[in-house]
Amino acid sequence: MIANSEAEYQLNCELAAGVELPGGVRRIALAIEYNGTKFHGFQRQKSGVVTVQEQLEVALSAVAAEPIKLVCAGRTDTGVHATSQIVHFDTRAVRPEKAWVLGARANMSRAISIRWAREVLPQFHARFSARARTYRYVICNSRTRPALMNDQMTWSRFHLEIERMRDGAKSLLGRHDFTSFRAAQCQANHPVRDILRLELVEKADLIVMEIQATAFLHHMVRNIVGVLMAVGNGEQEPEWVAEVLAARNRCKAGVTAPPYGLYLVAVGYPNTFGLPDTPPGPYFLPEPIAGLTNSPL
Repeated sequence: MIANSEAEYQLNCELAAGVELPGGVRRIALAIEYNGTKFHGFQRQKSGVVTVQEQLEVALSAVAAEPIKLVCAGRTDTGVHATSQIVHFDTRAVRPEKAWVLGARANMSRAISIRWAREVLPQFHARFSARARTYRYVICNSRTRPALMNDQMTWSRFHLEIERMRDGAKSLLGRHDFTSFRAAQCQANHPVRDILRLELVEKADLIVMEIQATAFLHHMVRNIVGVLMAVGNGEQEPEWVAEVLAARNRCKAGVTAPPYGLYLVAVGYPNTFGLPDTPPGPYFLPEPIAGLTNSPL
């Protein structure tokens, strides 16, 4: 729903141009970082399992001294991480920006951190104002299984040839029907998505895929990685990626890659909202993708 007048306002709703928030209400945006292995995804669930949203809402409600409900830029699944998940909430509480950051920290898991807080224009909406989402997927391409950070990257037991993966990935760029890369439980209205950028780079024993699209389907990134890993290890040829895409059949695509290597690293918004720039991360990969290698896709 888009509120076209103050009388139509609902908590956290999208507001038409020129429409103000009700008197005394402020809209606050936050950038959130979290280790997804500790949670059953971002979104609060009826079953009562631990989620990022639940922890944040409890912590922020303590700071605001009133109930806080959040809207996020994009849901992440169990085990998936974020370095820059964007959320917003409406509140009547008057707090300095640092109070949202520091106050919430004292009331939630150490696996979650608020990177910044900003009061934003009424027309900002964490989900509907977003123009693009960017994910990174980190693969440990080593002969031996890593003992450290093994819940923050995916280990391939087979050596991966990155040039084969790049060749296969080229067919995914642009606007396509991604039914073959869509989870069976996906609730999106249609399977057409527009991949704006897809790059694969190497840094030491790591292979990093960075992918940007206007929006993604459920498990889409992990299914793409699963297909590209099958190409990289020689199980399939690069041309197979185009065949999977054209089939529009999830059964043709092979395995879904594990969640541990996946990070939501950026959400793009119009500059008019004045949100801070943050490095994509994770912290062991702080560089922009062009800085990791001189051979992009």
